[in-house]
Amino acid sequence: MDTVLKVEPSEGDGFLIALEAQTARAPGKGGSWSYYVAYLHAKFGMPVLLVTVCKDLPTASWAAGPFECRVGTWTTQSTRPFVLGPANVPEITDESAVAREPALATLSAIVHSNSPNAPAILSMVARGMRALDKATAKYWCEWLEVGLENTPVRETWRELENMVATYFPGRGTLFEETYLEGKAEGKAEDILRVLEKRDVPVPEAIRDRITTCIDLDTLTLWFDRSLTATTAEDLFLDE
Repeated sequence: MDTVLKVEPSEGDGFLIALEAQTARAPGKGGSWSYYVAYLHAKFGMPVLLVTVCKDLPTASWAAGPFECRVGTWTTQSTRPFVLGPANVPEITDESAVAREPALATLSAIVHSNSPNAPAILSMVARGMRALDKATAKYWCEWLEVGLENTPVRETWRELENMVATYFPGRGTLFEETYLEGKAEGKAEDILRVLEKRDVPVPEAIRDRITTCIDLDTLTLWFDRSLTATTAEDLFLDE
């Protein structure tokens, strides 16, 4: 499964949601889904809601099932997924809706990823994600990236994730920390690569200092110096 979520409502019994994005009809998929549901139900002792997220009407119609295991007229098992598709999931047109219902907004962006409006929908979702706490936004942004699979708009979303990451810089919101850490790691690797290519020895203490630095301006300065440095210590001449 793409994702399994445990739901604990304030009233009533808990249950599992098994989520899977489906881009087209797939032979044997009904049997796999039946197995997933039976396995999760047996392992956790909880009822399971199987949700399939489809991007077009023919796939959504097929995914609704039922997928039956039967002998003659007797049905031993029947699997009926709950289908989210273009017919029953509205397009997101208001970024405030993302803050209110991030799960629905994420699923909507996946369902309509083949729509001509997909780039505008993703932009709306990215703006709405700014209102969420970091953990919630990170989870649903990453789930959206996975759900978009190899669609043309996946790269569009990756660029928008960077926009979300740098919103309100310096305040530790959303993916800022992860984004900046990734940039810092890349710059540190570049510095060490330049020194290695120029046959400049790098003591372990200096290597650790470079790789643990997260200040981009400092790393940029060290990189510039690495182009002409004759020793690793030359990176820190004025410090």
